[in-house]
Amino acid sequence: MSTGRNEAEGQKFQVTEIWAVEKAVRRIVRAHDLQSRALVKRCGLTSAQFVLMRGICELGEVTSTALSVYADISAATVVTILDNLEERGLIERYRSGSDRRIVHTRLTEAGKGLMDNAPEPMGEAFLNRFSGLSSADRQAIVETLARLAELLAAPGEPPSAPVSAV
Repeated sequence: MSTGRNEAEGQKFQVTEIWAVEKAVRRIVRAHDLQSRALVKRCGLTSAQFVLMRGICELGEVTSTALSVYADISAATVVTILDNLEERGLIERYRSGSDRRIVHTRLTEAGKGLMDNAPEPMGEAFLNRFSGLSSADRQAIVETLARLAELLAAPGEPPSAPVSAV
């Protein structure tokens, strides 16, 4: 009985699994890229800008730190994106009345109007197919993708906030 052969067979099986994961991730990245381009064409926002705008809609008047946690984007990147959105007149930032060190962000009327008419960022086709799944299947997909994101995270990268289907 050769353990070397069993190990080789096990390794070959793992290689095919890893290849399948890589292929699926490439398909997801490509599909996301296409959806992001469509989003820019339809409403003029990149995916990251849209996520922050949606965060401001959901959280109300909010700090960049809270948006960073909400969107799972670094604080420095959030500030850069907010600078761009402010320059376009979609958001406004102001200092807290109680603590001048704290800066809040809110949507302008133009930002509210844009978000009121914004398309589904993942696309209507995805939304229709995803909503057609059972609740258990949707939750399984959310949990599996969250776990995949953890596996793909760089060593030492702090874990993201838990993802849950809301």
